[in-house]
Amino acid sequence: MTRDSDRARPDPWGQPMPMRRPAKGCFGHTPAAVGLLALGALVGVTAIWAAEREQVLGFAPGGNGVPEGWELFVNAGEADLALVQDGEAQALELRSRAASFSLQRTVAIDLTRTPFVVWQWKVTELPKRGDFRHRATDDQAAQLYVVFSWEVFRKEAIAYIWDSTAPEGTTAQIPSPALYPFLNLHVVVVRSGEGERGKWITETRNVAEDYRKLFGAAPDKVQGVMIQINSQHTESRAESVWRSIRFTPYP
Repeated sequence: MTRDSDRARPDPWGQPMPMRRPAKGCFGHTPAAVGLLALGALVGVTAIWAAEREQVLGFAPGGNGVPEGWELFVNAGEADLALVQDGEAQALELRSRAASFSLQRTVAIDLTRTPFVVWQWKVTELPKRGDFRHRATDDQAAQLYVVFSWEVFRKEAIAYIWDSTAPEGTTAQIPSPALYPFLNLHVVVVRSGEGERGKWITETRNVAEDYRKLFGAAPDKVQGVMIQINSQHTESRAESVWRSIRFTPYP
């Protein structure tokens, strides 16, 4: 995740800065605030309306090496991403060398119709000593953000992460940075450690239910999705591979 203090460029909230590969910089969060800031600037500009049955966010080839429909944002170091053939399927590979960057897209997904998010990820290298619970080690090889309300005085998101150290099942509300006092971000550790490194894993989360548990209310529509990698805090390396992200009516 990238913290507010990590920003090396002008505030992307007010001025989105899509950067194509090769690009310098990357996002982070507060632990995700910076990347989410840029995504916030995109929300409301372009909407992908959910199908009645399933919404698929894939990684088809696009311009300048960035998958079609996604925007690349860089906060630290250099973005390293590529579409690769992994077995019989195409996948998106992200690699960080003391860097931080994210891919983001705006959506409009009705969780009353498609409350589940299903994705496939594989981590091949974890940041050394990465632990989202501490600012100095807040690095993860794979992070999936689901963004809800993005109003001036109400900004909400859930981050599903693969952490190097924090135990699986850990949840935490991240304190809002002083610059963005209305950011309400909850982190869920879906995977932890080296035990399943190098394996493709299919994850399923009931986003609507997670939101109710974490925020204590019914969710709004999903307005944005972001995947992120970073290892700049620990000055180490990280690698992850992704397949499509789907919002579905059933698990």
